[in-house]
Amino acid sequence: MGSADSKLNFRKAVIQLTTKTQPVEATDDAFWDQFWADTATSVQDVFALVPAAEIRAVREESPSNLATLCYKAVEKLVQGAEGGCHSEKEKQIVLNCSRLLTRVLPYIFEDPDWRGFFWSTVPGAGRRGQGEEDDENARPLAESLLLAIADLLFCPDFTVQSHRRSTVDSAEDVHSLDSCEYIWEAGVGFAHSPQPNYIHDMNRMELLKLLLTCFSEAMYLPPAPESGSTNPWVQFFCSTENRHALPLFTSLLNTVCAYDPVGYGIPYNHLLFSDYREPLVEEAAQVLIVTLDHDSATSASPTVDGTTTGTAMDDADPPGPENLFVNYLSRIHREEDFQFILKGIARLLSNPLLQTYLPNSTKKIQFHQELLVLFWKLCDFNKKFLFFVLKSSDVLDILVPILYFLNDARADQSRVGLMHIGVFILLLLSGERNFGVRLNKPYSVRVPMDIPVFTGTHADLLIVVFHKIITSGHQRLQPLFDCLLTIVVNVSPYLKSLSMVTANKLLHLLEAFSTTWFLFSAAQNHHLVFFLLEVFNNIIQYQFDGNSNLVYAIIRKRSVFHQLANLPTDPPAIHKALQRRRRPPEPLSRTGSQEGASMEGSRPAAPAEPGTLKTSLVATPGIDKLTEKSQVSEDGTLRSLEPEPQQSSADGSPAKGEPSQAWREQRRLSSASASGQWSPTSEWVLSWKSKLPLQTIMRLLQVLVPQVEKICIDKGLTDESEILRFLQHGTLVGLLPVPHPILIRKYQANSGTAMWFRTYMWGVIYLRNVDPPVWYDTDVKLFEIQRV
Repeated sequence: MGSADSKLNFRKAVIQLTTKTQPVEATDDAFWDQFWADTATSVQDVFALVPAAEIRAVREESPSNLATLCYKAVEKLVQGAEGGCHSEKEKQIVLNCSRLLTRVLPYIFEDPDWRGFFWSTVPGAGRRGQGEEDDENARPLAESLLLAIADLLFCPDFTVQSHRRSTVDSAEDVHSLDSCEYIWEAGVGFAHSPQPNYIHDMNRMELLKLLLTCFSEAMYLPPAPESGSTNPWVQFFCSTENRHALPLFTSLLNTVCAYDPVGYGIPYNHLLFSDYREPLVEEAAQVLIVTLDHDSATSASPTVDGTTTGTAMDDADPPGPENLFVNYLSRIHREEDFQFILKGIARLLSNPLLQTYLPNSTKKIQFHQELLVLFWKLCDFNKKFLFFVLKSSDVLDILVPILYFLNDARADQSRVGLMHIGVFILLLLSGERNFGVRLNKPYSVRVPMDIPVFTGTHADLLIVVFHKIITSGHQRLQPLFDCLLTIVVNVSPYLKSLSMVTANKLLHLLEAFSTTWFLFSAAQNHHLVFFLLEVFNNIIQYQFDGNSNLVYAIIRKRSVFHQLANLPTDPPAIHKALQRRRRPPEPLSRTGSQEGASMEGSRPAAPAEPGTLKTSLVATPGIDKLTEKSQVSEDGTLRSLEPEPQQSSADGSPAKGEPSQAWREQRRLSSASASGQWSPTSEWVLSWKSKLPLQTIMRLLQVLVPQVEKICIDKGLTDESEILRFLQHGTLVGLLPVPHPILIRKYQANSGTAMWFRTYMWGVIYLRNVDPPVWYDTDVKLFEIQRV
């Protein structure tokens, strides 16, 4: 039958369905088969021929017909899974039903009255169609659907290669088939790489799209941390009820990590061959991160310390969470598996950067946000993986792309979620000493980035990018400043030598953050000055020898430290400082930061195109809730410090509102309306001014400034090199206060960030699925869709 006829027949069936006011019997196969038996419609056709308004009309006017359509479509998938889809016709029916359900499900989810429909059992409808009584009868529709999808994803000659040698051989029995032998790609726990098969990839992709649509019920519930974080669809699919959980988890992970968009290593190859793998890889990445959406703060973490090793995934670790995907992920531990995963993610994250060397030489992938969520989940759920990442300088292959994305997205309001996840990952990594140590590796790769040229290490790159984000990002990034500076504090004790460019950037930040109007205009702003002073103290006390550039910059900008020490605290001075901000609010002055020329070949970070869609995000918890302070002991081990008592509210219960209020405070900081809910008092300024850790720097200035001035007078010098040479050989041993213990603020999981990740992840998935637009124009509740 021609495609045009087939579309016409399908459209006729849809019209009949919307115009029938009487219920159509489930047994009326002649009617129902029109939707899937004789048609060959693509998923795009199904979306075009089944308009949203008509689905909603059937839902309101003839609900029983919509119920029967869903039930019959699931029944066809179950039959296909049971029978093994041998004929072309059976395969076509399965694909048609899959596309139809992908189209209809979001409209079931958007209506609260329908939400329980798939979890109810259909009375009198036996799963085998004969109505015989068996315990299968009691399965809710959702479970039947999910199990059928799982079976179909390992269906020989449909989604996996058949292992049968000859066609004479009886077909592989679906029930006895060991799907672990049919894993889609070599990698973790599987050595054999099957022949690529375009048709199988397309069929897998359609089924994964349906699976993702099933999971997307989460989009139709408003964000509420207390609503319990389990998605019933994910919970069932990732439970022991799904006998394919392990091979499917492994197939998804390996398919993503083995993907090489370069086109088999030959530049420009993708222009000759279209890449059938990418849509599957994207879908696999999205399904994977959704199955791993699990609040680690509320469950017993399955991870163990980095010392025990077992033989395979099922070693003697304590039983992990019920969600098998999270469980398997947390128990991967073989070095070669970690290497495969890390190399794969690093290769894909670096792909957009390769573009800038040889434009169009490789296919540019678009799913870097999903990859960042996956990398986050790996580090969060599997501490052995985190330690492996930090064990060698391979971590820098993750760091550089993240810094590239952060720098590139800093002016774009639609990419504020990307900025957050990049910063969260760096915060997590910075809690480990090894990360700081790795940053000392010289930075030689010259990815064109819109930042000043410098010669130095990866630490210089990190600080220069952070400075650029703070001074020239858009204002919605203000809540991230605490996080950015916490990362710098965490790595500072290990930084052997900062470049002059970087040293100047750090002092420029201190200058900007210590102006009186900035310090007095919001309750939290002084924290930023504390962080920067902590950075300087760590470097002076622990890495003085290699850091003459920073010491020199501190001496040159010594007036900033003296101004801080003499900060006015009397009401008139506070009032006067705040008057100054009547001028248009420039978040930070760009003057005084010697902006050198940007790197060659770089383009400035661009704001979002007007009209770009973006999804809203929930607020992230304050830095005090995001992190937990630990002290580094003499032997390098970390000792957790008890949270300070003032973090609880008056009645002694932990203060829930604080961090979000603090954020709101900071959000207001740059908005012109200083509508004065909060106003600084003398007592308030005194309370923190007295704690400014200025002793070490003041002592350094006291010792070195006279010596430097003497050199200048003696030699009539205006030349920096002589002074730097003097500082390089100088020493402050015995002259500084006793070194303070190193404080590290380690990321700690909490339900606030779990909720943030959920809204961010689903927002990405919503916006990235445009062909077909699965969720577009449905009534999602998890986030708002906004236009820039």
